[in-house]
Amino acid sequence: MNLFRRIFGLKHTPEDKIKSEERGKYMPEIKIPVDERFTINFKANGGKFLYCENMEEIYKSLDNILHENNWEGKNVLLLNPRLKELFKDFNLKSTKKPAESDYFLSTCEYLIADDGSLLISSNQIAEKQLKDLPSNFVIYATTSQFVENIGEGLRGIKNKNKHKIPTNITTIKHFKTVEDKNFLSYGSSSKNLYLLLLEDL
Repeated sequence: MNLFRRIFGLKHTPEDKIKSEERGKYMPEIKIPVDERFTINFKANGGKFLYCENMEEIYKSLDNILHENNWEGKNVLLLNPRLKELFKDFNLKSTKKPAESDYFLSTCEYLIADDGSLLISSNQIAEKQLKDLPSNFVIYATTSQFVENIGEGLRGIKNKNKHKIPTNITTIKHFKTVEDKNFLSYGSSSKNLYLLLLEDL
């Protein structure tokens, strides 16, 4: 079953059920693939997930997000010059001042399957704190950024940045409004987050 089918929650076929029932009770549990685990946990955290097979779908999805939220012509916090070039046809009104922006357009380091969070660092947010960033995030990522857990993500950051390891490494995990938050998310910076995920594997 491919990622696209899993995202939209299509039901398992009867064959899947038979295979599951044939396994003995002492057999090890079937491990859910990393992409599926991330999808389940990310959606449970309240994130909005847009799976795209190519850049054309990415552009269409971003256009829909901007239109849906009335963000056309509004200030966007855009710190990444590569993203600015990638989305140049949108004529984004970019700023580097969080207080003046309606939403934040960025990449992330890794997508953490175990808890459905996004690992970010100073490569994305410089030395800014999550609480100081806009409450609306649009994150552009690829399927090659899936990792099992935070430890694997941290090792990946270290390996990619051998000369200078980025600082300000943190995760974004809560994507619900204040009313939806429970005591487990108390004190965290909740963000309204859209994930534009490009298939690159």
